[in-house]
Amino acid sequence: MIRKQFHLRLLNLRCMIALTLMCGWLQSHATFAQKPNIIVINIDDLGYADIGPFGSTNKTPNLDRMAKEGRRLTSHYAAPVCSPSRAALMTGSYAKRALPIPHVLFPAGEVGLHPDEVTVAELLKNSGYATACIGKWHLGDQRGFLPTDQGFDTYFGIPYSNDMGPAADGSKSSLGEPFPQTTPTKIVEAKKQTDEFGIRGFAQPPLPLLENHKVVGRVNAKEQAEVTRLYTERAVEFIRTHKEKTFFLYLPHTAVHFPHYPSEGFKDKSPNGLYGDWVEEIDWSVGQVLDTVHELNLQSKTLVIFTSDNGGPVNQGAHNGPLRGAKGQTFEGGIRTCTMAWWPGKIPAGTSTDAMTSMMDMLPTFAKLSGAALPTDRKLDGVDIWPVLAGDPQVQPRETFFYFRGLNLDAVRWGPWKLHLALADNRNATPRPQLFHLVNDLGEKNDVASEQPAVVAKLQLLSQTMEKDLGTEGIGPGCRPLGRVPNPLPLIDVDGTVRSDAIATMKQFQ
Repeated sequence: MIRKQFHLRLLNLRCMIALTLMCGWLQSHATFAQKPNIIVINIDDLGYADIGPFGSTNKTPNLDRMAKEGRRLTSHYAAPVCSPSRAALMTGSYAKRALPIPHVLFPAGEVGLHPDEVTVAELLKNSGYATACIGKWHLGDQRGFLPTDQGFDTYFGIPYSNDMGPAADGSKSSLGEPFPQTTPTKIVEAKKQTDEFGIRGFAQPPLPLLENHKVVGRVNAKEQAEVTRLYTERAVEFIRTHKEKTFFLYLPHTAVHFPHYPSEGFKDKSPNGLYGDWVEEIDWSVGQVLDTVHELNLQSKTLVIFTSDNGGPVNQGAHNGPLRGAKGQTFEGGIRTCTMAWWPGKIPAGTSTDAMTSMMDMLPTFAKLSGAALPTDRKLDGVDIWPVLAGDPQVQPRETFFYFRGLNLDAVRWGPWKLHLALADNRNATPRPQLFHLVNDLGEKNDVASEQPAVVAKLQLLSQTMEKDLGTEGIGPGCRPLGRVPNPLPLIDVDGTVRSDAIATMKQFQ
């Protein structure tokens, strides 16, 4: 009798486990009866460990709440710098495939994201979504390249980084710091660097604030400290206006890119200087967005993603620990970002996953959730990560990831193994392959290449497969063309003249 009861209890337990797993599977593989609202909050240059949920001493109560109510993605990959990361997010492809450039784009560049690229905004717009981009774009500032040319109904923001303006306007120094002196020699040297990617350094024109295609303001030091509030107010207004509809809000903040300009209410509030102050203002902005979603009772049908476009620049106050490296590098600290997903009732609260996810996964994931059809005339590198977001522990969305820095393939990951293809160290100045086990050695401190020759050979073979696609150097056959415009011009000229075809009326910041 006792044995029979034991077997019955065991059978019941097995049934309950099977039912739980089945419910999770059904949730992660469901076809959604109602298309969700989607909000992507993308911070500029935020370090992996610069928010509370990832170990920071900065006060980030709203992001702490987001983590408590949502899911941390601890192995989320972007790109080492701004423009490539944003291209991957928009197109669902490796940045080198969609925007094959060696670094980033600058003001008045001849090239940008090709108008023929199918962006996530275009997919969602075609699926009935209202779409808005509020903040930093950085995929080209000429007509044909701007957000409203790439699937967004509306755009409001600075079209590139906030340091891409004149020193006299505060673009080369942080809040309260003296402006660097601009000399004719510096301007001449900067002009020598101007090429198809745009105007560099001290020759750069004033920063424009755009609304759709029109310049509506010039961004000086005072305005730098107001952009976070302005973006947040516009974001909240957009959510309220479209509360009865389905919407996609892309909110790529100017913060916390150098120069650092927290507003007056956040200055000197954090233990980590102006950079930390601005991180805390970003947390406030996230709180405003989440509070608005709750106030309008939209939380059960709204997915919110919080992320950064690359790792943080440690020389400017960012923290990427326990990762090695910083912005601009393909060590984990340069390309792995602090990312979270929030959707009460759909995403398991207070959880995290170490599954490999990336910026290029957003397009196919959002397409799945919205019922939008993926383009079939081009290669996409992203995958649908909804099962991961929904908490399915059995799903690993990808086994490999390729680390591009500009046009060069620097490293490749396969499962827990990461091979830097040619890395120099203090003991050996000659670059050579170095292998790290990211589960056991997240900080990439212990090279085990000599102990794992078979793994090294496997990863080298994987890297060679990329030669016939995107190429390991230069432009490979799988790279799609850049968009090009003849005779690009600054939106605001160096003398302050606003292009007549880019402005209706100038107005002050409100």
